[in-house]
Amino acid sequence: MDILGATLRICVDDLETAVPFYEKLAGGPALRFERGGVSVAAVGCFLLMSGPKSELDVLRKVSATIAVQDVDEAHRVLTESGAHIVAGPVATPAGRNLIAMHPDGYVYEYVDRRTTE
Repeated sequence: MDILGATLRICVDDLETAVPFYEKLAGGPALRFERGGVSVAAVGCFLLMSGPKSELDVLRKVSATIAVQDVDEAHRVLTESGAHIVAGPVATPAGRNLIAMHPDGYVYEYVDRRTTE
């Protein structure tokens, strides 16, 4: 499995206040979108999220987002290595993802840029 990079997940109270700091820090503009009632801004290696407490409480359980070449391959390697697949793989607006709990109890999101045909 090729790991292409990782994104730090940050839950913030006010996305509009947080974004300018991270844009300056990362040196580029935020890519914004909405998902399940949560406002999201992707800025460099940071994924800022703001929304209802109930949604953020769930999102806080995921330690990081890991970009991979192929989510299906990640699924296979994770399963063979003893991880528990919590959700997915499923299609998202930007590709596919899955949520996995590693044997140590940490939870990660794995994403690729592939679209389903």
